[in-house]
Amino acid sequence: MTDAVPVPRARDFMNRQVQTVRADQSLEDVTNFLITHELSNAPVVEPCDEGPPVLLGFLSEGDCLEHLSNELFHGRTQQARTARTIMKGHPICVAPDTELFTLASILVSHGFRHLPVVENDRLLGIVSRRDILRAIDAYYREWVLKDQQEHFPPELTAFQKLRFQLTGKRS
Repeated sequence: MTDAVPVPRARDFMNRQVQTVRADQSLEDVTNFLITHELSNAPVVEPCDEGPPVLLGFLSEGDCLEHLSNELFHGRTQQARTARTIMKGHPICVAPDTELFTLASILVSHGFRHLPVVENDRLLGIVSRRDILRAIDAYYREWVLKDQQEHFPPELTAFQKLRFQLTGKRS
């Protein structure tokens, strides 16, 4: 029996080059950032002198749309809107060692498109639905190949017969 195919974990395929916004950025700056970078959402972070930034929350196009449209319809509020005031705090996060099927379950169950990968409150990366789909597809292909090799090994006698047929007399 062959060894089982190891299940990938978030660290194996997460995006480590995450576009983030700072908590003190204005609503207008955050909106422009998402539009310019063609992002549907971004983690809100507090930069650190050493190591990865601390994850404070997550904000989306929908959050910006809600607050901008409310300001336009109801008038500007006295309080300045920043990433900190519009973000969703305490986002659902995963650890770097979270298995592929757990990640898929979270995305499917909650309808999320992205999950921050965090360790000790530090943002290490992000996994998207597409990242997880690619990883599941690759895992599935490897699993099928191993399964076929285990259950349907090549018929060596056919290769031996072929060798004798090819090495016969030439005219």
